[in-house]
Amino acid sequence: MTFRRRIATIAAGAALVPVALVALPGTASAHGYVNSPASRQAQCAQGTVPCGDIKYEPQSVEGPKGLRSCSGGNTRFAELDDDSLGWQATPVGSTAQFTWTLTVQHRTSTWEYYIGDTQVAVIDDGGAQPGATVTHDVDLSGFSGRQKVLAVWNIADTSNAFYACIDLQIG
Repeated sequence: MTFRRRIATIAAGAALVPVALVALPGTASAHGYVNSPASRQAQCAQGTVPCGDIKYEPQSVEGPKGLRSCSGGNTRFAELDDDSLGWQATPVGSTAQFTWTLTVQHRTSTWEYYIGDTQVAVIDDGGAQPGATVTHDVDLSGFSGRQKVLAVWNIADTSNAFYACIDLQIG
């Protein structure tokens, strides 16, 4: 291959990069986790509980929508599913305020909160783009004692969601 032909090939390839970036669908660029009360990944990041990779990436617990696991089905973060790791429970009353830290904001369909198989709250954002922090007041009446809340951030324009579990002492 001649020098001119090599230059032409490189130039043609370089010209296609912007086209590919615009034309190909991307994955969700958003990341987030429940910062307060401290979720399991927040406790990992703070060093409260010894964990693996999640210590460095509390905002990265992403998986397909519809899961009911703390890890979002991500085997890298399987520690989050282990109830025996000594997670600290935050004392709350019959209402708890959950604050998400969003390191990159992404359009949101819904925020969901579960205790066991019971959905205790759903907030419909209708595709709106949130700010860097989002706070929800969730009614926990009907529950008492130590409970694990699963918080789910459903992204509007992908098939993924972000997951966080929060251990609470209600009452």
